[in-house]
Amino acid sequence: MAMKNNLAALVGTWRGEGRGSYPTIDDFFYTEELNFRDVGKPFLIYTQRTWSPSGDPMHVETGYLRPSGEFIIALPTGQAECAQGEITTQPDGLHIELESEVLNTKTAKPVTGIQRIYRLLGDVLDCEIKMSTPDVGMTTHLISRLIRQP
Repeated sequence: MAMKNNLAALVGTWRGEGRGSYPTIDDFFYTEELNFRDVGKPFLIYTQRTWSPSGDPMHVETGYLRPSGEFIIALPTGQAECAQGEITTQPDGLHIELESEVLNTKTAKPVTGIQRIYRLLGDVLDCEIKMSTPDVGMTTHLISRLIRQP
């Protein structure tokens, strides 16, 4: 059974370049790949990975995106996100804006909030992730532009 809603436009592999910054770290660049898979259920399976310009692995995460505007994500840095928000189809494409409640393990660097914004226009997916910690308010952390892969 194929995904029969506005999330169907996300199904596939997306890859491109991104940049990261945060007040507590040096700026950096990365390559990112997202994959949204339809498995015949009312959600998409999500996987993400990034690597440095030299090819070294940087980050991975996995989760489930539901058409109701819920995104459940597990991160190996010790956080779990339960994001909720809006998924809207607009004349220029798909727009997703979500805000997460974050659960931190006892050994993780504490994250108090994450906002995820995705804008899909044709075969281009723009991604922005904002993050807050106990010491820094909500600030843009990652920005990437991804292209649908054949």
